[in-house]
Amino acid sequence: MTGKTGAVLPRPRPLFAQLFALTVTVVLASSATAAAQDSLFVHVVRPGETLASIAQTYYGNPKRENVLVAENGLTDQGGSAIVEGMRLMLPTVHYYRVRATDTWRGLAERYYGDASRAPILIKANDAKPGNAPDEGAQLLIPYPVRHVLKQGETLISVAEQYYGNRDDQRLFRAFNVGKGKLTRGHIVLVPLFDLLLSEEGKVRLESATGETVDMGESRNAQAEIDHKLPALREAIQEGRFVEAVALGNQLLGSRQLTGYQEISIQRELATAYVALSREDLAIQAFARALEKQPDLELDSVRTSPRVLKALETAQKAHKNPPALVRDE
Repeated sequence: MTGKTGAVLPRPRPLFAQLFALTVTVVLASSATAAAQDSLFVHVVRPGETLASIAQTYYGNPKRENVLVAENGLTDQGGSAIVEGMRLMLPTVHYYRVRATDTWRGLAERYYGDASRAPILIKANDAKPGNAPDEGAQLLIPYPVRHVLKQGETLISVAEQYYGNRDDQRLFRAFNVGKGKLTRGHIVLVPLFDLLLSEEGKVRLESATGETVDMGESRNAQAEIDHKLPALREAIQEGRFVEAVALGNQLLGSRQLTGYQEISIQRELATAYVALSREDLAIQAFARALEKQPDLELDSVRTSPRVLKALETAQKAHKNPPALVRDE
């Protein structure tokens, strides 16, 4: 197995390898691997480094040494656990761009080996359980750290080691419930939402690999667009239609839009265009929205008849596109 540096990842220590072979099920092994292939980097230990200092460098938090211990099959969190030249796996969250056919359960199956683990993805992305993932959205995929249970440990005690929030602790326990009897030596998966690279860690890895490290830039851009959408709606409501057109087209200029964001912007633009007596542009805006949402409808009571007429025209064209003219 190789990490993103292209270097061979370290083999687990003999004790860890034995525990892994004896206790982890095929489901757990495959579920951890799916995310690991996208989210692992390698660090070669330098003189004087400790697990805490490495965690500080790459995660901006020395307490995340517990992740390095778990992922590398180490036995303690002290400086004696590592030696100069040792290769350490550095797991991080992964980012994924949603496709039209994706579902939360399907993504949970892909990354965690079990569709019932979808609530973790929904929580990590502040989504509503009843809604499908938004096409084009960049999702954060929590990394499933593999924790080997020690004598006397329970899901509750493990949760307290990794999570401060009680809601997250409950999600973690549900994530691992029903996976068989958990005793000493068993592996549980600990999905971490905040296992993010620090800016220093990003620079260090990009320097070592020569590759750009994805820090969720598209996700951040989409969040910024969400923040600006209320201003677009407010401009429409207050009759500042020229300003709304300028802002709407500025937002459309981003290549980071989710499907829902594009539909929302096109709807607002269509309203502004009608108000500015540019029904032709309004119809075009609705046509683009219908490409993303063919069943798009507007409130017939609160929406002006002129806007409804523009939508109706776009709907008819969408249902009956002009036939292609063949060259003779």
